[in-house]
Amino acid sequence: MADLYVRYEHEGQTSFGQLQGNEIHELTGDLFGDRSLSGKTVALDDVRLRYPVEAEKVLAVGLNYASHLGSRPAPKNVEIFYKPPTTLQDPGGPIEMPPDSRDVHYEAEFVIVMSKRATGVSVEAAPDYILGYTCGNDVSERQWQNGSLDGPETKDTQWWRGKGCDTFGPMGPAIAVGLDWEKSRIELRLNGEVRQSQLVSDLVFGPYEIVSFVSQHVTLEQGDVIFTGTPGSTKPMKDGDSVEVEITGIGVLRNPVVQT
Repeated sequence: MADLYVRYEHEGQTSFGQLQGNEIHELTGDLFGDRSLSGKTVALDDVRLRYPVEAEKVLAVGLNYASHLGSRPAPKNVEIFYKPPTTLQDPGGPIEMPPDSRDVHYEAEFVIVMSKRATGVSVEAAPDYILGYTCGNDVSERQWQNGSLDGPETKDTQWWRGKGCDTFGPMGPAIAVGLDWEKSRIELRLNGEVRQSQLVSDLVFGPYEIVSFVSQHVTLEQGDVIFTGTPGSTKPMKDGDSVEVEITGIGVLRNPVVQT
């Protein structure tokens, strides 16, 4: 069973803690190194959960489940793009759809959290550079990304806003350390209805291959995160919706949807 670590705000102070049931045990030391429990506890209901790590870089993988590819061929290499760190949103925080957005979709994702600097890492060594895993939602405005409504000639050249608007990257609620991820299932529910469901082990490129590939070209730093791709099909969200991403062994990431 994996250990669950959260970043939380309580009485004006932000701390890391180990989640045990409905209670958080405050950590001392370093989340990424030697850590221990201080002996202080606080009820989960009495804190505000924050996205579990402040990442310098947020990377994401496209086309990484066969169920999402449709008629497209599987990529030969890991297909990576960037999301700004300002996309990150807390568990329970609103996904804010900009006033001019028209086709905003959910994307349930399994997220890698790096434990230390990685450059030129082999697939075999990659597990030593991963702290754990969390849930993510790679929110995407399809008109800006692909020209979904008005044709591809109207899309943005880059995915800077289609994937990168503020709050378009909810993440949490916890980092699962020691997770047997190959046994985990990822599921997305929109207003309680299951819309995506897949075994994480169905990834075209698994976490170790992703970390190794990225590290050959871009140095990954401690705390960086990588969204690993979404399964199945996605659909638009609307103002007032509630979206949940659940991964076995990690927990449930819930966010309301708001049209600004």
